[in-house]
Amino acid sequence: MLDLFARNRVATLIVVLAVAYAAIGAAAPGYLSGSTASVVISNSLVLMLISLGTMIVILTRNIDVSSGSVLGLSAAVLGLSLSTGVGLPLAIVFCLMTGAAAGAFNGLMVAYLGIPSIVATLGTLGLYRGIMLVLTGGRWIEDLPQGLKALAGNLGFGFSALTVVVLALIVLAWVFLRKTRFGRYFYAVGDNRAAAHHLGVPVRRVQFTAFVATGLCAALAGLVFAAQIGFIPNQAGNGVELKAIAVNVLGGVSLLGGTGSVAGVFSAVIFITSIDSALVFLKIPAYWNDFIAGAILLSVLLLDGRIRQIIDRRIRARRYAVHERGPVPSDDTKTAQSVEAGR
Repeated sequence: MLDLFARNRVATLIVVLAVAYAAIGAAAPGYLSGSTASVVISNSLVLMLISLGTMIVILTRNIDVSSGSVLGLSAAVLGLSLSTGVGLPLAIVFCLMTGAAAGAFNGLMVAYLGIPSIVATLGTLGLYRGIMLVLTGGRWIEDLPQGLKALAGNLGFGFSALTVVVLALIVLAWVFLRKTRFGRYFYAVGDNRAAAHHLGVPVRRVQFTAFVATGLCAALAGLVFAAQIGFIPNQAGNGVELKAIAVNVLGGVSLLGGTGSVAGVFSAVIFITSIDSALVFLKIPAYWNDFIAGAILLSVLLLDGRIRQIIDRRIRARRYAVHERGPVPSDDTKTAQSVEAGR
């Protein structure tokens, strides 16, 4: 059982989440309901998109800390377009193009100019936020049209049109990364960049694509954010990139690249969002939220790390025991020994 948890972060999160749900359900029976599940999924969409984009970049052994600013800038472009009378479909296109352009600029600096990703994206973190404030004049964008808000409306069973789009995107991302050749290149580049290059993997193109994908995910997160709350504050997206990095670590994505899964990120986002929702449901004062959520996150990571240490010690002990006994004779060797004994 411990071996399963050591190999599979998703299994660990599911067990911890089940225990947490059982405890919260005992304290507040009304929490365990379909409506709560729909609220958790709806509340997780923005973080889900930012975390998914962040994962794609981390897989290539890079990091993007500008995704929150890209979210804010894309949302601002969406809101300003709608305010000037642009139709909703075209405004959404402008929003997504803004995210793609921002991601492409990050990718150009990292993949083709050789600037370290943390340095490049720390610079664009302030740059994109500054552009957003210049465009909006530091003001909030309000009175967004009902057509945009309708995208976050309930279609039935607690799902909105945006929820369906995000869940479909998650499935597509899983298929792309696990079942396509180009998708597996992201893992190869993060695992060993030099070896991937020698094997013919287009390393720079893969890195550039990862940043563009992250920008698109952030732009879509900006669309979801604006549709859900109905206005765009000038601090939209502040700090979400750090939470996305924490989600990736919790979901088993290695910051050294080459390791991680969409399922792990999805499970981690649901875990974090469920904890936040439970704190609200239990009417715990808001100033406790960050403390409790951070303590639970650290507890899960420490528990997971402890389990992995135990498993590693067991593996080393087995290898040492095998080394002490010497090589195990093969079936052919055993047969030969039996023949010699018979003589």
